[in-house]
Amino acid sequence: MVFSELDVPPTSLATDTARAPRHYLPEDFRVTDWAALEPFCQELQHRSVPDASALERWLLDRSELEAALSEDLAWRYIRMTCDTQDATHAEGFQFFVQEIEPLMAPYDHALNEKLLRSPFLAGLDPGRYGVFLRSVRRASEIYREENIALKTDISTKQQQYAATVGGMTVTLGGEELTLPRAADLLKSLDRAVREQAWRAVQERRLQDSQALDALYTELVQLRHQVALNAGFPNFRDYMFAALGRFDYTAEDCFDFHSAIGATVVGLTSEFDQQRRQRLGLENLRPWDLDVDPSGQPPLHPFSTGAELLEKTITIFQRLDPFLGDCLRTMRQMGHLDLESRKGKAPGGYNYPLDETGVPFIFMNATSSLRDVVTMLHEGGHAVHSFLTRRLPLGADKHPPSEVAELASMSMELMSMDHWDVFFENPADLRRAKKIHLESVLETFPWVATIDKFQHWVYENPTHTEAERHARWTEIFREFNQRSVSWEGLEKYLPYLWQKQLHLYEVPFYYIEYAMAQLGAIAVWRNFRQDPAAALAGYQRALALGYTVPIGEVYEAAGIRFDFSTEYLQQLVDFVRGELAAL
Repeated sequence: MVFSELDVPPTSLATDTARAPRHYLPEDFRVTDWAALEPFCQELQHRSVPDASALERWLLDRSELEAALSEDLAWRYIRMTCDTQDATHAEGFQFFVQEIEPLMAPYDHALNEKLLRSPFLAGLDPGRYGVFLRSVRRASEIYREENIALKTDISTKQQQYAATVGGMTVTLGGEELTLPRAADLLKSLDRAVREQAWRAVQERRLQDSQALDALYTELVQLRHQVALNAGFPNFRDYMFAALGRFDYTAEDCFDFHSAIGATVVGLTSEFDQQRRQRLGLENLRPWDLDVDPSGQPPLHPFSTGAELLEKTITIFQRLDPFLGDCLRTMRQMGHLDLESRKGKAPGGYNYPLDETGVPFIFMNATSSLRDVVTMLHEGGHAVHSFLTRRLPLGADKHPPSEVAELASMSMELMSMDHWDVFFENPADLRRAKKIHLESVLETFPWVATIDKFQHWVYENPTHTEAERHARWTEIFREFNQRSVSWEGLEKYLPYLWQKQLHLYEVPFYYIEYAMAQLGAIAVWRNFRQDPAAALAGYQRALALGYTVPIGEVYEAAGIRFDFSTEYLQQLVDFVRGELAAL
């Protein structure tokens, strides 16, 4: 029988901070060194499994070990990204990547093979284990021992990106600012201030552009070798297998790019033209894209990370008390690091903690609307973690990104009815909603840009840096800023891709944002018609984790997993109508 999170009272899922008791590992087990870990790997590898019941027990024990390892790695990563300048944190992360993962990989493969060879495999309920076993088979197919050392090298080099970008600051007005804080000045009504900030940030990025180019070249070459070793012609095809993309192909992605070009790019160009006219400018420049075109000062929804969190809890509480309890529990446990500061890695994330079941949210908040959206987005991921925390297998708690991002992006949109918590002035509230809905549509061209760029990079792994710059610029201009003048700024354009950490740290994890954004708009459309039913469907879908295929998760939410031109146009028209109503 498929385990359902809905059988567990939601309140207990959100407020129970105790780690589930271990049944296989000692309660005091910690990942100190390989000698402490290997006996459990060996026991699992050599254990007798005489029937289907024993096989299920074996699966649960293996999952318990994997959860302990996953959480240990999670905390090492969290500490490192919270302070990229602390050598101790970097060393702790490197220890796991260099000393644990390479030795664990052969055992992972051996355990997969043991499972797949079991004569009792057919006795496992296909409704319960079908999706899990599909992923195990794929992992077994692409495993190559010679890739272990390569993946260790890749992980180490990926860390260099966070350390490089996390240390970037600029000095403006006599004050040293992180890049996220400097970006807030792009909302200034003073165009000279905006231009100065924009140029300062671009110049700072340009200082490390050659180093980041060289780092990316190394990563591309290493990843290509991983693909060749596994029998794939390129890293793109390897990653489609590694990410478990059973539901769509590379050709489907290309069709999606085309659909975005046909339905969204013209609309976002209209937005830019309207912005230029409202600002009274002859030419729209890159530093004019974040200022409010109405001539009003930038929205200031909060002042501190604590205020951001408290107001977000209020919004979640209004939607459903369970949602509010999720964030309260995280606050109680200290599982949040929200404010931007020097030395923090860029970006934001919600990191699931498989044993504890209470995730960690990391972000670089300053005081902007974008920060509010990021907090709501990561809060949606956090709710997902809570809803799946009692699923028996660790693999069940990690759905693919097409589902994970549905959780976060839907929360952004469903929460908008309660944004008065941040914007008491009705006019400010309308501004905030309008800005966000326009950004929702602008998500599609940027995702198409990054995804199409990645396809080209890995289909042409021997390309030169000059060829990379030229192709990036061509793709960028295809989807973005057609009404913006880059005259005199051409030297910055070839390097804009370097700000996208996904290219360095999680390759090919990006098209999912556009797919999930479509799903989120569909969830929101349902929410506008029947809030209670849509929210219940949202939670019902997320509680499934990855026990069913993507399409069935979307169906449980009352929507379709569909990114056709027709469906995209339908949902874009819905958002356009909501914008007009504002």
